[in-house]
Amino acid sequence: MFSKFFKKTPKPAEPAEIYFGLRNQILSLNPKDVGIVQSSETPNVWGVLMETGYPQAVATLVSLANGTTSFYFSNGGGMIGGGEHVTVAQSAKSFVTSAEKYYQKMTLAESFTTPAIGKVKFYVLTFSGIFTIDVDENALGNGKHQLSPLFSSGQEVITQFRLVHEQKK
Repeated sequence: MFSKFFKKTPKPAEPAEIYFGLRNQILSLNPKDVGIVQSSETPNVWGVLMETGYPQAVATLVSLANGTTSFYFSNGGGMIGGGEHVTVAQSAKSFVTSAEKYYQKMTLAESFTTPAIGKVKFYVLTFSGIFTIDVDENALGNGKHQLSPLFSSGQEVITQFRLVHEQKK
């Protein structure tokens, strides 16, 4: 599905420096610095990273409560600025809101490793810390995991981002 964004290499590419820069920027962000405060819709969660491990790269979806959305890859490809498009921003906000139901099933993150191939790692950014869980992608995609609805919500953000990208061509 994402093969057009990956560089063709026989083994996983070394992560691009820009990838870790963008990723670390989000993971260390203070929500108040971008105007995000607690609300009735998001009393605890202000952002979500959904990362999927593929043989070629890790795909990272970032969605914040204010609609900010980016989708980038550890090999250096990706798209930023999704929140400028209404459909992407709406789906991103919905993704963040849905994470309110699931973050308490996760553990407080002590490190921020990327997922292994075939795994999905969620990092849920809350006003009290970052929560994480690592889940098999097939179980999520087949609806066989308690976090499948959260995964589906993230996939909707990706779909909206892809549709906007395709319209620009």
